[in-house]
Amino acid sequence: MLVELGVVEQRHKAVLEVLDGANVTDVAALYGVSRKTVHKWLRRYAAEGLKGLADRSTRPAAYPHQMAPIVEARVVEMRRGHPGWGPRTIRTRLEREGVSPVPGRSSIHRALLRHGLIDPTTRKRRRSDYKRWERSRSMELWQMDVVGRFHLVDATEVKVVTGIDDHSRFCVCARTVARATARPVVEALRFALATYGVPAQILTDNGKVFTARFGTGPGPVLFDQMCAANGIRHLLTAPYSPTTTGKVERFHRTLRKEFFAPNDYRFATVAEAQAALDAWVAEYNHDRPHQSVGDRPPVERFRLAGIGLEVADELDDEPDVAPVATPRPAGVRRFVDANGRISLSSARYVVGRVFVGEPVEVVCQRGIIEILHDGVVVATHAERTRPQRGSKPAPRRAPTVAKARAASRGPAVIRIADANGVVNFAGTTYRAGRAWARQLIQVAIVAGSVQLSIDGAVIRVHPIRHDRAKEHGAFSTPNGRPRNRRGAA
Repeated sequence: MLVELGVVEQRHKAVLEVLDGANVTDVAALYGVSRKTVHKWLRRYAAEGLKGLADRSTRPAAYPHQMAPIVEARVVEMRRGHPGWGPRTIRTRLEREGVSPVPGRSSIHRALLRHGLIDPTTRKRRRSDYKRWERSRSMELWQMDVVGRFHLVDATEVKVVTGIDDHSRFCVCARTVARATARPVVEALRFALATYGVPAQILTDNGKVFTARFGTGPGPVLFDQMCAANGIRHLLTAPYSPTTTGKVERFHRTLRKEFFAPNDYRFATVAEAQAALDAWVAEYNHDRPHQSVGDRPPVERFRLAGIGLEVADELDDEPDVAPVATPRPAGVRRFVDANGRISLSSARYVVGRVFVGEPVEVVCQRGIIEILHDGVVVATHAERTRPQRGSKPAPRRAPTVAKARAASRGPAVIRIADANGVVNFAGTTYRAGRAWARQLIQVAIVAGSVQLSIDGAVIRVHPIRHDRAKEHGAFSTPNGRPRNRRGAA
């Protein structure tokens, strides 16, 4: 009959065998432990008797680096009073209060996790994935933008025109406006310039209140006029590049979390909202520690900036001479190649790979090349011309349209382009362009290429990619497949 011995009984039996004269090495091998473990059992048995052979907790007797309970209680109190404060901000506040020793950021993070005050989520992107840049001193560059989704008591949405100094993260502009049109935005800029001075540059996105780059009018807009009147260089981001103005976008995140969220649908008028926003901005600039400036308030970096400089104001509500909207001259048509470029007068201009295969309109006026896609300016370049050999420049040739050539193999056939401007010939698709969607396109084999044309004008030429053996089937249906009368009905 087998009897299972407990852990204490096995250790007691091993100790008794050693005391009866057995070799420690043989006993250790018999019970599957080391000689050091057998000697430990002998010491415990001699000091405490049978109870010394029981398992003991591995928990250390003391925690010299553990956060003091009173400090942990203060950390929890800070977080509950200010849900927007993270471990770094709480650590800075504890240091200001004179707590010694100040717990580390990771210790505060674990304390907040223990009390269920933060979610244990992982970071979406590593810090090394971000490219960070910063100007060397204050007043070199401001980043400006407009943020919305803030409401009054009567559910009226208002906007806030914001501005951040790139070097110090100092908020130079936070003006609440009923509508973010040209005039209120310029008034917000004028107030910021009168309060803090004139920066060297201002960076914005391509919003219509900031620039006429993608607008239908000739420009410049009021914001550009204000910048030019004060000698400010206005910089614009590339299209679809929100990270270029990342500092002001990050400010919007803080603004939404700490001001918009608790005050949404709270104020009755714009003036009340502006008064509360001014108080929050004062705390943000002068008291709230900012991680990007070494956990110091932004004002400590901004102190050397000039304040109260004279602001030029060249804008009138009723100008004497209204700007004349000169129509844009007619341009020439080009197709963007596989490298995202076009050719004009033996010069190459970049449009962008996103427009590969698309037709664009190229307009040249006053030495500037404007490239438009569907009526929107997508690229601007200075005109490049080849140097002339003689003193008299060669006359500019009028743009010509390539005429369709006669088919060198088989007859020309007619195909209807689909919604994406693609035709099918000999079981292979050839792109004509979205501009020719749903239109009848003539397809012909010319030498070693497939020529697509409309009304005798070439719109696209492709190298042959189809199976040459299938051309006879394509030639036998010059007008495409017969239509299903029942389906058409």
